[in-house]
Amino acid sequence: MKINLNKFELSPLNLNQILICLILISSLFAGCATNQVTGRRELNFIGEQSEISIGDKQYEPGRQMQGGEYICDKTLSLYVKEIGQSLAAVSDRQLPYEFTILNNSTPNAWALPGGKIAINRGLLLELQNEAELAAVLSHEIVHAAARHGAKNMERGMILQAGLLATSYALKGYDYANLAVGGAQVALGMITQKYSRNAELEADYYGMHYMAKAGYNPDSAINLQKTFLRLSKGKKSNWLTGLFASHPPSQERVEANKTTALKFGSTGKINHDIYQQKIGYLKKTAKAYDNYDQAVALIKKGSLKKSLNFLEQAIAIEPDEAQFYGARGDVFFKQKQFDSALNAYNYAINLNDKYFYFFEKRGLTHKQLGHNQSAVQDLKKSSSLLPTAASYNELGLFALNAGDKNGAKQFFMKASSSNSKAGKAALNSYTRLDISDNPQKYIHIRRKENRGNNAIFSLSNLSPFFLHKTALKIRFYDSKGNGYQLPIQIPDRIGSRKSILISIDDQTVQTKFQHTIKINVISTQIF
Repeated sequence: MKINLNKFELSPLNLNQILICLILISSLFAGCATNQVTGRRELNFIGEQSEISIGDKQYEPGRQMQGGEYICDKTLSLYVKEIGQSLAAVSDRQLPYEFTILNNSTPNAWALPGGKIAINRGLLLELQNEAELAAVLSHEIVHAAARHGAKNMERGMILQAGLLATSYALKGYDYANLAVGGAQVALGMITQKYSRNAELEADYYGMHYMAKAGYNPDSAINLQKTFLRLSKGKKSNWLTGLFASHPPSQERVEANKTTALKFGSTGKINHDIYQQKIGYLKKTAKAYDNYDQAVALIKKGSLKKSLNFLEQAIAIEPDEAQFYGARGDVFFKQKQFDSALNAYNYAINLNDKYFYFFEKRGLTHKQLGHNQSAVQDLKKSSSLLPTAASYNELGLFALNAGDKNGAKQFFMKASSSNSKAGKAALNSYTRLDISDNPQKYIHIRRKENRGNNAIFSLSNLSPFFLHKTALKIRFYDSKGNGYQLPIQIPDRIGSRKSILISIDDQTVQTKFQHTIKINVISTQIF
């Protein structure tokens, strides 16, 4: 038997074609229903219970990725919830609405299907009165009630955003490219950009809800004027926040003016009440400015300078867990792991519902050799927000403990992220899986006959060079009689490359050309 080898390159799959196929398939299951907000008949692929379930599942990952809940002023949180529920009560569609403040300086607000609504700490500081807050919240209520997010899902926009979520980066946070599993879908939902019609619709019906709840709808006009002015100023925090998903326009200002004529300039504004409610937030605003500067300096490697900003922040607001978490980050980068552990412990004592502190404390425990504590923290972190970093580390712990199958499961979960940790996990998973399932990584097909030679193509689908590949080719004649031929491929096969093998075996060629079956017995990473 003689084997000849020639190499050539594989062509990649087209992800866009896959997405289009999935969207077309989903359209086969379309239904029709009346939109409770607009009264229009429209296609409805996703039922109400599914909407609510989707929102429930994505609400926690969405909040975790944007800093977690703001908990330093519980009175303010209750106030926002009360305003939100008063507006939800007059909505055309009753859903289990929830409202929360996120601990994020970027001015932003978003809604998930099923009525889960969030507003950032940074946006509250930019509003002037309670009526403007009502304008923001009623706008988001309409997005949920009118199924704008659900309709984006039905069109496949959220599916695509979820698959490509690793391309996003939320200002001040790097968790977007680390999120895996359902958290990637959550990212697509909270960063989605609504259509022009959806924005106008949310403004229009949102002003109706404002009027029904007793607020002056003129505030929605003033709010849009402010947003339009800020958008022209190209402030980065606005452009990466609210304006990315809710772009303002003169058209929206004019439409709001027309809508307001239906109600007249009546209703409550509550400027003084609002300013009183955000008083503590304004008092501590400088602390968060210092924190944001410290985070930026940590990324640049200016660790001592960042500590100075963090100390100033803590002096103003000693109860903010994020400040101590950032202090832990500085110590971790300085390899002062005992100090880092103390900082993360303090952060968790203040807020034990934010993934990041557990993830970083777990990594710190690992550096200190506290493996059991590290695993516990990483599992806790993953329960709050699944990330490639945590799953990759859990995979390494499982592998070191001799749990190969457990390690593979963790590595597989982490591998969906395009981050450094995700890529490392994919390599680790593939290394383990090649020995278990070599046939997944070597694709073989018979190409042609050339005289007495049978020509086969062997393609290496893995990211590694492979060698010592063992095959068994079983030939059958027209009566089902078989002939088994073991083959060893001594040459290396490059990553994403193919080789041709030519088998010269007279018995095979003369008697057993009817059908063939090929098994990959084993292969090794070079």
